[in-house]
Amino acid sequence: MHKHLRLALATASAATLTAGLLAFSATTASAAPSGLSGDFNGDGYRDLAIAAPIAKVTTKSGAGYVAVVYGTASGLDTSKRQIISQATTGIPGTPESYDYFGDRLTTGDLDDDGYTDLVVGVHGEQIGSTGDSGTITVVWGGADGLKTATNLTSPLPENLNELGWSVATGDFDGDGDTDLAAANLAYPELNVFKGPISRTGAATELVGIDTYEQTGINTDKIVAGDVTGDGTTDLLVMGQQEITGGYRTRSVLYKGSASGLTAGSKVAGGYDAVIADVDKDGYGDIVTGNFMEKSTSEPNGGLGGAVTVTYGASTGLSSRTPVRINQDTTGVPGTAEKGDAFGWSLAAGDVNGDGFADIAVGVAYETIGSARRAGSAVVLRGSASGLTGTGAKAFSQNTSGVPGTAESEDHFGDAVRLVDAAGDGRTELVVGAMGENDGAGAAWHLKAASTGITATGSKSFNSTTLGGPSGLAYFGNVLAG
Repeated sequence: MHKHLRLALATASAATLTAGLLAFSATTASAAPSGLSGDFNGDGYRDLAIAAPIAKVTTKSGAGYVAVVYGTASGLDTSKRQIISQATTGIPGTPESYDYFGDRLTTGDLDDDGYTDLVVGVHGEQIGSTGDSGTITVVWGGADGLKTATNLTSPLPENLNELGWSVATGDFDGDGDTDLAAANLAYPELNVFKGPISRTGAATELVGIDTYEQTGINTDKIVAGDVTGDGTTDLLVMGQQEITGGYRTRSVLYKGSASGLTAGSKVAGGYDAVIADVDKDGYGDIVTGNFMEKSTSEPNGGLGGAVTVTYGASTGLSSRTPVRINQDTTGVPGTAEKGDAFGWSLAAGDVNGDGFADIAVGVAYETIGSARRAGSAVVLRGSASGLTGTGAKAFSQNTSGVPGTAESEDHFGDAVRLVDAAGDGRTELVVGAMGENDGAGAAWHLKAASTGITATGSKSFNSTTLGGPSGLAYFGNVLAG
């Protein structure tokens, strides 16, 4: 049930994606960029990237694409959108089967021009006939939106094995420039490209870190955020640690500093995580999702999955005991049942504008009525005492006001994202369901009010809504912005 194994379940049948399809030119962008994180076109509203990583592009199954929906004063507007693939003019590369373009996404202003850029880890890309694989494509933000892109060219690691397996951005050395971290399934396992990164694809320098040698934990997923509250970005490395008779999930916090990332304390393991200040004390808290059942190899799982909150402090991790939350926690809707996959996906944002970070949790395998693995999403609230079940809300396709009907294998909650697209200080909820309509996939946009996320006025959209292809795509499998 590891998230990255889901692509192997797909069959090679999807409609053809028209090369270079562009449905929106961001002509409403302001003359000067907003500098707002997540704003690709600089108009002052955050935007959203949505991957369809196994969509057919031209004739190539599993080539993948990314759709972009732009934010407006009324929130995300699906009429202002574009589709980006390796068949799009200005994007390097050629669509190839099982490249999975869009399967790994992050954002950040890598060239320091005030516009947010989109980073695509194309980990399935084969590099000529060398046997190396993986490239990182940066799609540059600008007043007209995301139009041109560059593959990182130098420096690059000596060994490439699915470079871009996981990607994250942040100011890891505190110099004011945005850096890029990328997982590589060969030595070194973690590569850090120092910003700013040129539009030619050249970075200032490359630092390679062998996380397994340093900590005993391999690099499978990386998550960036400021845990220590010093303005320098820290990096959570999630992977496996060897134990007697096998392996168990474990994470380690690498702290940012003027000299770069240094290994720190070990943290609860899992398969997804976010770093956000849920108790508003000025320090980022690590929220880890483990959708697996609790066992020797999954010590941070729980009945039906669980999330663990490890609180931050100026030194890294607080001495406060980590808190585990699942669907048996007081106030959390539903009941913890084996196989629900509570914690499959996570996102952070402030859903009601009270200054506390809230957490959206995907429950992608939850049974709704008689519909097996239909899925749901739960929003947990931040508070002065930390993340809590009090005031939590759950949403599924059977929730009144949410379009659609919960059906078996929809996997609603496969991806979640909280984004303040309207610029009103409250983050709206976007939920992906990659299994909708036999794997075509879809996404739901739920508005935010003073009371938090509401189903009232929610909308759904899919690939064809945005001018993309019909058929197998896993649209909504990855969300970024």
